[in-house]
Amino acid sequence: MYKTHFGLGRDPFELTPDSNMLFLGETHKEALGVLKHGVVSDKGFLLFTGEVGTGKTTLINVLAKNLNNPGYLCLISNPTLDVDDFFYYFAAQLGLLFDGNKARFLCLFAKLLEECKKTEGKVLLIIDEAHSLPTDLLEELLLLVDMSSEVVGVLSVFLVGQSELLDRLAEKQLSPLSRRIAVRYHLRQLNESDTFQYVFFRLKMAGAGSRDLFSERALRLIYKATDGNPRLINILCDNALLSAFIKKSVLVDESVIRECADQLCLEGDSAFYLPPVSNNPKKLFFFGIGIVLLLEIVAGVYLYKSGLWKPVVQFLKGVIHRY
Repeated sequence: MYKTHFGLGRDPFELTPDSNMLFLGETHKEALGVLKHGVVSDKGFLLFTGEVGTGKTTLINVLAKNLNNPGYLCLISNPTLDVDDFFYYFAAQLGLLFDGNKARFLCLFAKLLEECKKTEGKVLLIIDEAHSLPTDLLEELLLLVDMSSEVVGVLSVFLVGQSELLDRLAEKQLSPLSRRIAVRYHLRQLNESDTFQYVFFRLKMAGAGSRDLFSERALRLIYKATDGNPRLINILCDNALLSAFIKKSVLVDESVIRECADQLCLEGDSAFYLPPVSNNPKKLFFFGIGIVLLLEIVAGVYLYKSGLWKPVVQFLKGVIHRY
């Protein structure tokens, strides 16, 4: 709706994961390096956690595309599957048959692993939203990894989920699985500098070039309102561009960000909600006087309640009599 107004070729802040719009900040570069090392080094079980909207799924998709000879890539993002549903789905992605007999499937799976070993192929199983998986299914994943240990370097299982997954794995029943996880990485949110670069990158990829569509103070408020969460940044910036378009403005300023953040009920940093500091010298002068008076009142109340006011009064009387 606002693309023509701002001279953009596409929506810069779409929510749909798109590897072509992937911004690699410091934490994302580090995550990609650690996870790729885990797959290439045949670590078996890998754990990748992060808050909602930090870009976990996009990073995993990029990693999968960049692997040499991945062989079989199986992505499962439905956490409501029971054990039988999982084996049906997993078998279908491997081109195998699952007729409800798990023992027969495991024999077929073992043969597939042997074939992959001969061709130097890999089986990469990615379980998204793993924090919501039933416990018995998580235990079945451990069975698959244990079985593949006889064919080293073929199967890698990624458990991808929110921070609650760490709590799940701390449960006694899942301790055997937790001990098998060789690589763990928690994806942090963007810092302030990377938040600025993220917004610039998305706008540039959408055709904005080097034009500044957001003021510097607006960018700082975006970081404070979103805590550097990429998904929240996308939502806030998209709403801000739409609001600026409606107001026929070519620059998103601080007031637009405040208005949109309030409408979206973004919590963010509490400092975000402090009123903007005025540059008017008179206002600053009277603001300073107000602070001094407030401190004097607080001090007076404290002295009165604590009984310390009497010695102070006696001291002042002595000073007066002296003169």
